[in-house]
Amino acid sequence: MADDPLFLVVAAACLGVAAILIFGIGTFGKGGEFNRKHANRIMRWRIGAQFVAVLLILLFVYVRRQGG
Repeated sequence: MADDPLFLVVAAACLGVAAILIFGIGTFGKGGEFNRKHANRIMRWRIGAQFVAVLLILLFVYVRRQGG
């Protein structure tokens, strides 16, 4: 499974979501002006990336069930 290109794309998308989440939690914990200005934007980026990751996971499952 690790040599499947679609699996690697799904894994990269999940890691991207995790990176955005960790960055957002870090800025939230630190507080300050940057957090006040950018907290909502970071959350929107995470939600968008998470949406893409879920779609890719569903695509991966669909392709695998079709025998591809």
